[in-house]
Amino acid sequence: MCPRTRYLLTQSLLQAWLWQYRAADTERAHQDFLRVLRREPTERSKAMQDGIDFEDLVTAECASTSSTDKHKWAAGIEQVAQVVQGGAMQVPLSCRRQVSGVPLLLYGRLDVLKAGEIYDIKFSHRYRSGKYLDSPQHPMYLALCPEAAGFTYLVSDGHDLYQERYTRQDTPPIEETIVDFLHYLDHSQLSEIYFKNWRAR
Repeated sequence: MCPRTRYLLTQSLLQAWLWQYRAADTERAHQDFLRVLRREPTERSKAMQDGIDFEDLVTAECASTSSTDKHKWAAGIEQVAQVVQGGAMQVPLSCRRQVSGVPLLLYGRLDVLKAGEIYDIKFSHRYRSGKYLDSPQHPMYLALCPEAAGFTYLVSDGHDLYQERYTRQDTPPIEETIVDFLHYLDHSQLSEIYFKNWRAR
């Protein structure tokens, strides 16, 4: 008997789906979601590239592989590096779940895992308190890492550091979001696209 197929599910796919309900341009957000659902290549925006560059600079600072003292984001890089120094970087994790009868493989890559805390490095020119309250990222990553006590977003604008922390007690189970996501796919006749493109290897 062949093992039953599992389907990959990431927080970025859930994020793209949820963004449809929050974006000012809902039609564009919907098209962006469909591209992610089909696993089509997407162009990096400047904001995305800034985030990648900032995280790379923090990693380099922690590893002492290059000097960031004269970089325009030097203050922000140093602040974040001081928090995550000594942690395990880019930790891939996965776990199996069955939700609404669908066998899933949840997958994520933690930016940093240190002393029982998950840290995610963000770069944003504008920050408001509670910005990530409704994000699926911390519920997903806390499910992936059962030994972690909490999840902290480290948000930098290159100068100041903002920290937004969520414990298990104030984090809804990721399964609640997944149930709604699968229902949406079924209702919108998009389930087959998901099942076709997100088979777990």
